[in-house]
Amino acid sequence: MRTVAASKLVDLVAAIMLAGGCDAHEATMVARRLVDSNLVGHDSHGIIRVGKYLEWMRNGWLRANQSPSIVFESDTIAIIDGNRGFGQVVGEFAGKTGTAKAAKTGIAMVGLRNCGHLGRVGDWAELAAAEGQVSLHFLNTSGAQRVAPFGGSDRRLSTNPITVGVPVAGGDPVILDVTTSMVAEGKLFVASNKGENVPPGWIIDRHGKPTTDPKDFYDGGALLTVGAHKGSGLSIIVDLLAGAISTGRSSDPEDTVLRNNMLSIYIAPAVYDSDGAVAREVTRFVEWVKASPPAVTGQPVLLPGEVERVTRAQRSVQGIAIDDQTLKDLLAAAASVGIVAESAMAMIAG
Repeated sequence: MRTVAASKLVDLVAAIMLAGGCDAHEATMVARRLVDSNLVGHDSHGIIRVGKYLEWMRNGWLRANQSPSIVFESDTIAIIDGNRGFGQVVGEFAGKTGTAKAAKTGIAMVGLRNCGHLGRVGDWAELAAAEGQVSLHFLNTSGAQRVAPFGGSDRRLSTNPITVGVPVAGGDPVILDVTTSMVAEGKLFVASNKGENVPPGWIIDRHGKPTTDPKDFYDGGALLTVGAHKGSGLSIIVDLLAGAISTGRSSDPEDTVLRNNMLSIYIAPAVYDSDGAVAREVTRFVEWVKASPPAVTGQPVLLPGEVERVTRAQRSVQGIAIDDQTLKDLLAAAASVGIVAESAMAMIAG
């Protein structure tokens, strides 16, 4: 394991993306979002993705320097085609479009289709919360089935995360960011890189049998849904909302391109609540929940998003730990775009 300061990782990843074909602005945006995922503890959506991004660019699945297109627009709705651009850029455009509309009308819906990997979906809930808005996000990956439906034995669904953000006046927002599968696929990638098994109940092998070896997943197995039939039901609904309702595609074996689709809803309470009753009720409720006596001394109740904020504070000071395989893959990604290992290591040294 090697520990690296976040700022140094941003510099290296930005250099790789720039050499890979992104312009300077896009390269920096992608690097900051990826490293920020590592900072908050979601290593599955962090720098481990760099090599994959370059691979997808070579395959034509992901395109550098793409501007999103608005294909339908009204006062409260926007349908945006990402043109297979980087999700870190297109997602921010979609978020700003949605929050601008909601600030005027009180509510807005944005359907985002045909987009590159959108990264940690919590980013977009945080963007809305910073504007004082509630947001709901439903995301799928139409060309990447990873999950077996309840009662099934093969891949039919994507991991289909649900993300909801609620701002808290004078405090940090409540951010729920969860997959409807047991975990995100990237967590299997992390475990595989570390040579670790995963807990029972996460995956099945290609024969539909339970396993704890992440390699069985990559050999044709599947993730399972959280909460058995309940999670499966949620996953199916998310796939429909993110895919069909956004005018994108729900999970489809005929889709040969790995692309994200997302349906987002933005709510601006300030438009209809002039006396701040919503904010007061949110504060009252979160204080009530957190005041529950801890079941274990020293382990207070945490709201959704608090673990990420604690992890960010720790890693901002201590640095981000990178396992040997992930570092090897990052150096290989750098080498593939002409940055020799010595130069890459020099960028993250110290």
